[in-house]
Amino acid sequence: MTDRKTELAANLANVEQRITAACAAAGREREEVTLIVVTKTYPASDVRILSELGVRHVAENRDQDAAPKAVACADLPLKWHFVGQLQTNKVRSVVGYADFVQSVDRDRLVTALSKEAGRAGREVGCLIQVALDAGESARGERGGVAPGGIEELAGLVAGSPGLRLDGLMTVAPLTGEYAGRERAAFERLMDLSTDLRRAHPAATMVSAGMSADLEQAVAAGATHVRVGTAVLGVRPGLG
Repeated sequence: MTDRKTELAANLANVEQRITAACAAAGREREEVTLIVVTKTYPASDVRILSELGVRHVAENRDQDAAPKAVACADLPLKWHFVGQLQTNKVRSVVGYADFVQSVDRDRLVTALSKEAGRAGREVGCLIQVALDAGESARGERGGVAPGGIEELAGLVAGSPGLRLDGLMTVAPLTGEYAGRERAAFERLMDLSTDLRRAHPAATMVSAGMSADLEQAVAAGATHVRVGTAVLGVRPGLG
């Protein structure tokens, strides 16, 4: 193996061990949690290595990085997740490769996604990003709709051609009542997911937890964790 493949394999094994242990502690099966590797700032060559190592879900947060990477890796059996704040002028490009958009947080974005999914003849899975640092009707610092806005936005997604309502996503907030309380934040997201599934039973995805707090997310019941640094290393320019 190349040095990079050896490094990624070791990191991936460590993350797998953490997820397995977290599942065991929570009384869950390992198969209940899907690992999404966040490959932002890293090259297509790393994505290719991850695919060789068995990774099937990767995530990006900037279209200008993601689009060429997705093209370069189009032959791989991967599911692409877009997890960043998405501007409507980037929607056409994102719909071209993303299987899931995890950052749906406003009506205008839903309308644009539906239009472009129809044009491309694709179905895009949508997760509503929940801002737990927002008031009942505000938006969060890093995007997301307040809990009070989920029901209306979910109805719009569910009724939009080309879109599939798959569930909820959150990022542990840095401010507000849940700052520093990741487990409580993720448990709140699970409660919101339970509410959502009463009206939309198929919206079962709960995307929460990253490198530093994946155990808390698994303990709370997350179905998907988004891990970058723990697999790929400290990002260039960040340390």
